[in-house]
Amino acid sequence: MVRTPLTPWERQRGERFGALLRQARGDRSMVEVAAAAGVSAETLRKIETGRAPTPAFFTVAALAAALEVSLDELAAACVQDSDWGDQALSA
Repeated sequence: MVRTPLTPWERQRGERFGALLRQARGDRSMVEVAAAAGVSAETLRKIETGRAPTPAFFTVAALAAALEVSLDELAAACVQDSDWGDQALSA
């Protein structure tokens, strides 16, 4: 299966998401948060740096729970107001 290249908008959204996770993580270590979410530290590192800009829903949900951030909060922070009318969210 060939994956469609990401658009610049999708890459920017991934970078915003990664920055939000880094901010929510605060002083907690990447290893601690990754373990609490049941993902590898490398997966979290890739998401936080924007190298994995479209993580799976269950990964996002697990990270949200580990960081005590709501999925609504994450979605709102990652999609700019003007983006709602122009772009569909993709997995």
